[in-house]
Amino acid sequence: MDLDAGRGRSWSSVFAAVLAALFVGIAVVLVVSAQAAGRERPLEERIAAPAAAEIAATVTTDATSTAEVSEVPAPDPAPAAAPPAAAPSSAPLFTADATWSARTAAATGIPERALRAYASAALTLKVEQPSCGLGWNTLAGIGAIESAHGTHSGGHLDDAGYPQPVIRGIPLDGSASAAIADTDGGRWDGDATWDRAVGPLQFIPATWQRWGADGNGDGVADPNQIDDAALAAGRYLCAAGEMTSASGWRRAIFSYNHLDSYVDDVAAMANTYAARAGG
Repeated sequence: MDLDAGRGRSWSSVFAAVLAALFVGIAVVLVVSAQAAGRERPLEERIAAPAAAEIAATVTTDATSTAEVSEVPAPDPAPAAAPPAAAPSSAPLFTADATWSARTAAATGIPERALRAYASAALTLKVEQPSCGLGWNTLAGIGAIESAHGTHSGGHLDDAGYPQPVIRGIPLDGSASAAIADTDGGRWDGDATWDRAVGPLQFIPATWQRWGADGNGDGVADPNQIDDAALAAGRYLCAAGEMTSASGWRRAIFSYNHLDSYVDDVAAMANTYAARAGG
């Protein structure tokens, strides 16, 4: 055996592994550092800053009262600690401004109906849980990976925010996943034997029982509806802790899907959307 050649290959492998880890680390830091920059700039300059991007929004506290506000949006990740109970449904909901949503959707390629849901959820959580630091582009990154923003298999989101056709995952019968017997009587996933991931952000009914949210204020928490799913996903992520540091951000995304590759994919999409939006 040529020992010198063997050493050369070994050092090359180590060097390549270090470069790969460094690249992944930089990607996550970009999400978080851009978020911090967004908070530091004057409000009028923060229109599409990544992660905590600011947008024009309307806050609604009840059916008749509205007020305008100037708002917008490889380490070892650890599983999230036991999260607190979901926030009360009476919490005020913030709705992203239509002009901002249309402009940013055109720049990013995200369907406008989905983008409005992500931005509205981020706005609501900015007030509800200000220490979290969740941004619209992080939710958009998850939506892209989970269902292509509700357009999986050539579908689309209708005006009410429901995927057409409905989006259902495989039966969680243990053959290609963990085995999760039915928990909802088939109410959400149409399967009374096994649970299936549901809707544009792919919630399992058992998880929805705890985290279900009413993001559009219609009195119903439905995992198939994009506003509801986005707010629930945001609260779930924030329960893992702050998302203003690289380690905190990775921990939160890892809590959503326990795969490092998933965290990396969401980081790549979040950074892409922030860059396209001018963040």
